[in-house]
Amino acid sequence: MRSSSSVAGGRGSCSFRQTSSPTCPLTSMLDTATEYLMVKKDFQAALDTCEKSLESLASAEQEESCFKHGELKAALTIVGIQAMAELNQWRGVLSWVLQQYGKTDKIPAKIIQMCILLYVKVGELAVMKDAVDDWLRCSSNMSQSGFSTVSELYLIHILIPMGHTTEALELLESDVGRVAFTEEQRQAARSLVDFQNEKNAALSNPNPVTVTTGTTASQDKSSQRLNSVIKLLHRGLSIASVRIRSISLRRVFLTLMLLYLLLIRMDPALPSAFPWLLHLHRLLQQAWNTMFGPYYKAHSRS
Repeated sequence: MRSSSSVAGGRGSCSFRQTSSPTCPLTSMLDTATEYLMVKKDFQAALDTCEKSLESLASAEQEESCFKHGELKAALTIVGIQAMAELNQWRGVLSWVLQQYGKTDKIPAKIIQMCILLYVKVGELAVMKDAVDDWLRCSSNMSQSGFSTVSELYLIHILIPMGHTTEALELLESDVGRVAFTEEQRQAARSLVDFQNEKNAALSNPNPVTVTTGTTASQDKSSQRLNSVIKLLHRGLSIASVRIRSISLRRVFLTLMLLYLLLIRMDPALPSAFPWLLHLHRLLQQAWNTMFGPYYKAHSRS
């Protein structure tokens, strides 16, 4: 078994026990960059320190697959992303990350998550769509611990808000969806997709609301015309009530109905005319009872 002293003395090794060792100066540069970012609020100095450290790390005699190397590189990249966001340089974050890792599928899951959240916050969802899709479809990334989180962020914060519901359903049924989500999570995601489809349909078809509003306005206008006609008829009947007492009820109502149809020009065969004809009948009945009710009561008593 190799002793801890031999591990600490190995050339180029960057174990967590060596964070203060001169043989691994990049860890101290990470601390410096973090101090610039969190304590001194000197975001440009933090970004410059990260870039310098990443350049040194790329030229160091270490394998890319080394765990310590990968963790240190990811930490420096995360601090650099935060510094760029503070400097309002978020538009160049994705390209800067790709500059550090070369290919999209090589980016660690936690950095992809940071990029998604950053571009979602500034409303630039389309910037990350293709990059995350390529990352998810790389089979080597499915074993990463943050694969499910990346899939969830991609589905909820990019595909569905952008209206790509068909792609969202395809993702759920693909190998990515089966690896990233449980059956219950997939069912819940389908419900979200259905809700988004209903919302999109409602937004793209506002005609029912317009028709309803137009119908309501037309009904209000017709009601005003109806009331005006009834008032006019009531005035005429009041003046002529003494002279038309001998006329039969049927003839009176028939005459009033013909006058209404001539003035309003409403086709009684139309379904929309029925409510107004019923309203007319009620108003005429009230007017008739008011004008001729006392006369018929006196006549019946005599």
